[in-house]
Amino acid sequence: MPPFDQTRFRLPRGTRADAVLAGGVFVVVALGAEGQRLSHGEDSVPSQIASWLLIAAVCGTLLFRRRYPVTAGWFTVLGTGAYYLLSDIDGPLVIVPIVALYALAAQGRMQAAIGMTAAMIIGMAAITLAGSSDVTGTAVFMLTGWLVAVVALGSARHSRLAYAEEEARLRATEERLRIARELHDVIGHNISMINVQAGAALYRLKKDPAQAEEALGAIKASSKETLRELRATLGVLRRVDEQAPTAPAPGLARAAELVASAQLAGLPVRIERTGAERSLSAPVDLAAYRIVQESLTNAAKHSGAGQVTIRLAYGDRELSLDIEDDGQGPAARPAGSGGGSGITGMTERARALGGELTAGPRPEGGFAVRARLPYGTTGKPMERSDR
Repeated sequence: MPPFDQTRFRLPRGTRADAVLAGGVFVVVALGAEGQRLSHGEDSVPSQIASWLLIAAVCGTLLFRRRYPVTAGWFTVLGTGAYYLLSDIDGPLVIVPIVALYALAAQGRMQAAIGMTAAMIIGMAAITLAGSSDVTGTAVFMLTGWLVAVVALGSARHSRLAYAEEEARLRATEERLRIARELHDVIGHNISMINVQAGAALYRLKKDPAQAEEALGAIKASSKETLRELRATLGVLRRVDEQAPTAPAPGLARAAELVASAQLAGLPVRIERTGAERSLSAPVDLAAYRIVQESLTNAAKHSGAGQVTIRLAYGDRELSLDIEDDGQGPAARPAGSGGGSGITGMTERARALGGELTAGPRPEGGFAVRARLPYGTTGKPMERSDR
């Protein structure tokens, strides 16, 4: 039997989901009402017309539950109440306001949900007190339990979604802080060296060409000011109780270490390079290294791949990275669903440099991560290496 492909089976969303929900509820209510009518006997034509109009109107209200959730919810309550008062057919139309009630609670609109619940319970109790034989105290008690349970379930779902969103936001914040720390180490170190070298050149300058001295002075002043602003900006992002890491940031020059580590874990990796290799700026080199590292980690942990291919294409203005595997399992999981936030972190790295990153299943099978990283002001061609 071929494996089940989740990408080919997707539940409808948005307005299509509302249409499916409204149609499904209408079918259930219509079948229930027709069964009641057949067992109850023939009703007058005006009563039947009014009943079906109310059923269609109340069920159709679910089509507008996203745009006007509170208004749609109250309309289902009032329309259902009118149906049970005017119709002789006791159909299961109460399903519709229960669905609307759950949707409101799941959205966090607890005030409207509680108001609808109270209105339905008070209405049922009033009918019971009026002496109706169709509605008893037991029915009111059971309806109250159902409504309270529906509101509780909707509230629990809202809490879970809110927790998942907060967890995803915190993970994204953690990744931004990690990026800020690495950028501080790389850029801060480079600018410090520029400042030291420019100062040394000024003091060691034997000749006194005015233009050269003016240029060196500008380099010293600008680099010092840039370093001060960089430390001030990144200092806001850095945790107060955290010490700054001092290890140099890695780059593509250490890609062989990643390949060796993956092979030790039983994952064959092949690197293919096209175009003239270039000297990359530290942020671009670091981002490329981290993207390759995270992709190999995902392939080793989740995909069950037997082969991974890393393609590095040095273009005229940008570096393109393609990391493809032939695995069968999910190589990445959305942040907030219990998985990691690796794809989110890689995407933020690429966007911070003015590039882009996409990740997803390949049509022929496996998983692919594709990134485009502009060189910026660097990226000058260098001599071809022996690799």
